[in-house]
Amino acid sequence: MNSENWQALYEQVCAHARQTALLASIGALLGWDERTMMPPQGAAYRAEQIRFLAGLVHRQRTDPQWGDLLARLADSPLMADPQSEQAITLRRLKRQYDKDVKLPQKLVEELAQTASLAQHVWQEARRQNDWKSFFPWLEKTFHLKRQQAEALGYPECRYDALLDDFEPDTRTAEVARVLSELRDRLVPLVERIVGSPRKPDSSLLRRYYPRDAQETFGREVAAAIGFDFTAGRLDVTAHPFCSGLGPRDCRITTRYNEHSFPEAFFGILHEAGHGLYDQGLPEDQYGLPLGEPVSLGIHESQSRLWENLVGRSWAFWQHLFPKAQQYFPQALQDVRPEAFYFAVNEVRPSLIRVEADEATYNLHILIRFELEQALLEGDLQPADAPAAWNEKYRQYLGLEPPDDAQGVLQDIHWSAGLVGYFPTYALGNLYAAQLFAQAEAELGDLQAAIARGEFRPLREWLRTKIHQQGQRYLAGELMVQITGRPLSPEPLLRHLEAKFLPLYEA
Repeated sequence: MNSENWQALYEQVCAHARQTALLASIGALLGWDERTMMPPQGAAYRAEQIRFLAGLVHRQRTDPQWGDLLARLADSPLMADPQSEQAITLRRLKRQYDKDVKLPQKLVEELAQTASLAQHVWQEARRQNDWKSFFPWLEKTFHLKRQQAEALGYPECRYDALLDDFEPDTRTAEVARVLSELRDRLVPLVERIVGSPRKPDSSLLRRYYPRDAQETFGREVAAAIGFDFTAGRLDVTAHPFCSGLGPRDCRITTRYNEHSFPEAFFGILHEAGHGLYDQGLPEDQYGLPLGEPVSLGIHESQSRLWENLVGRSWAFWQHLFPKAQQYFPQALQDVRPEAFYFAVNEVRPSLIRVEADEATYNLHILIRFELEQALLEGDLQPADAPAAWNEKYRQYLGLEPPDDAQGVLQDIHWSAGLVGYFPTYALGNLYAAQLFAQAEAELGDLQAAIARGEFRPLREWLRTKIHQQGQRYLAGELMVQITGRPLSPEPLLRHLEAKFLPLYEA
């Protein structure tokens, strides 16, 4: 077969992948609408819609003719250069196809429908502090996720199969090793900080911050770091998220609390960081591996970088605090910028993950990582999850949730079937610190640029190094490519020590 014929087959493969992405994007739009606009009474029929569409997407992804094309091309001359666009595309598509064909159609549809219904039950259960109403759905979800893991197969443990959906080619044992190393260094650092007599006045963050002003201010800052509102939007939801629905259509969400400034503001920064990644992917590659994010851990690195390494830095508030005072004169007119900076960087063991500070956040992730492994392996029964959750919080953070709404019911992930997702948050923090340190080394005085409100150099560095690469590299390979070394807890620990010890031990 000549080169023109191989190229024609390759174009067929790409057309099929793009059509599949088109279908999947419709499903993502249904999911966005479900969590932002849909009336509660629409839940049952929406679950049917999502089940039906999930089935269509799965049939498209497992089409035998497409599989035959991928198999033929796997040994073609197009694979001669392993780093060529064609070779990377075919290699990644073949890997995903080989996974998808292992999953029964009925299981895929049931997983999608269950996740849709369970999220609505979870939302009400959390509001009502009603564990009993959610418990059957948690039980069903983990029953289905065990079936998924068994269908996919795994090298060492069931969790490997599910983790691979979010962090490809990453093993549970590898993540556990990195997080254990982080925990062993983090716990004494947190104890040292918390034991300091110096404390910020965090009450100033609980003054009255009008919702409308929070939204306007948040939108302005998101736009300043580069989020394009002509190709995206900001809405309200129970649990903030970012959804890339296709080229030039990225939806971010937040939730507002008029007596908690950080909740919405840092939520917007976080989701805008995700949005910058989605908006920075190559549009001409949408639906193909080179137009898709590397992994959720790398995706999370972008949100945590903008939320924490930029958004909670002294340089950032040197630039932004005068503007914050203009938006919230009643709350901030008598506040010094140094006091505000200290307040938004308070280190205090807390119950709620999404409100946790930089230093204690990863302990929240370790708790969830350990619990969902036990639930998946059957070492922990769903009925015992609340008690196990509370015990972990006593063990890691010295706190006990007063109720399940602030405990086992606080996160949407298990209701959405996102088992294996949680560790990507901690990986994201590690990636973010290592990437930011490299950006500082290459860009010069990055803090001075941030203090001037110049975010473009950092944004373009991230776009070039990460966003525009798509899935050219796996996450671990990408880190070595950019920073010259594998993922390590050291950059994050150095960042935390350099930031918090002067604040708390000055």
